[in-house]
Amino acid sequence: HVQLVESGGGSVQVGGSLTLSCVASGDTIGRYCMGWFRQVPDREREGVATFRGGSSRKFYADSVKGRFTISEDAAKDTVYLEMNSLKPEDSGMYYCAADLRLSCSTRAGEYTFWGQGTQVTVS
Repeated sequence: HVQLVESGGGSVQVGGSLTLSCVASGDTIGRYCMGWFRQVPDREREGVATFRGGSSRKFYADSVKGRFTISEDAAKDTVYLEMNSLKPEDSGMYYCAADLRLSCSTRAGEYTFWGQGTQVTVS
């Protein structure tokens, strides 16, 4: 099974940018639906951006469209989330997730493999 490790979180000012990385090991991301999710206390984990490894079709939550970009480097089995024009409401714990299902979902409950998360704080 795939193991996921996120990095790249931190504190940034409003309007700033961050790029998160998710390195996969144990399997190739081309087999998986890959996604970035975020969670804040007392709220459900929400899908931010998802896609199938190797596919150009990508889903973005309405709240991040035009500001966030999900991408991959297949050779490195790494998925990125480039975040621009950050807002305070983008703050939260960001998780990378993967699942082998054929149809990629935006629902956190349908992803099997998760990283440990990386914190993003925008103020």
